[in-house]
Amino acid sequence: MLSQTQRILRKRYIKNIVLLRSALFPLFRRHTLLFSYLIYPSLSLSPTPFPPSHSMAAISSVVSTVRARSFAFSSTVRFPHCPPSVCFPRRPFGRTLTVSAISVGDKLPDATLSYLDSAGEVQTLTVSKLTKGKKAILFAVPGAFTPTCSQKHLPGFVEKAGELRAKGVDTIACISVNDAFVMKAWKENLNIPDDAQVLLLSDGNLEFTKALGVELDLTDKPVGLGVRSRRYALLADDGVVKVLNLEEGGAFTISSADDMLSAL
Repeated sequence: MLSQTQRILRKRYIKNIVLLRSALFPLFRRHTLLFSYLIYPSLSLSPTPFPPSHSMAAISSVVSTVRARSFAFSSTVRFPHCPPSVCFPRRPFGRTLTVSAISVGDKLPDATLSYLDSAGEVQTLTVSKLTKGKKAILFAVPGAFTPTCSQKHLPGFVEKAGELRAKGVDTIACISVNDAFVMKAWKENLNIPDDAQVLLLSDGNLEFTKALGVELDLTDKPVGLGVRSRRYALLADDGVVKVLNLEEGGAFTISSADDMLSAL
């Protein structure tokens, strides 16, 4: 038979356990019940009807701490320059910011890309059609009209297109997360002729970029780039990746036309 004091202490103990689980819930969700049993097994396993008073004080302290941390992690007030999806990606709960990048030996995922033809009409082209039965070089740039892409990366492939084709490459395509109109304007700005043997393709909705797992989050940049593609150059034979030179972010060290010539 419990005394009045024991009943009060037991009631407070159970109340604190409930508060603790409530505070942990935003952080651990599905695992809240598991955590409560792991951290405080005495709730169900202890032969004593209530914990010592110092245990309740410790629980109260933990509840306050967890609540404060939970608020800090769920609020963007302390992190005004960091979007929630970037600062706190929900990886522990089954939703990742990006998937693993494609690697050599993998089959290229199919996606629909677009471009404007010489008459200014929007055309679409699937990756499977672009690469089926062919040796294809696909290279991506973070953005049309950006310095490195405009001065080095794209012009390098335009210049070396003949040499690449002489080594058995059937298709060369530049892919960027820009719309087809921007890609057309970029081509005209760089005076790239229609017979330059390099296609400029739009992946405006990141369909192909996301399927490859090569998104580049530039939302922290003041120029409004948003989410783009990492810079890369790959060689695919009948849709299977044979060479992959994937840069760190927008760096330009291993994905040039000369690098691909050396790999052939």
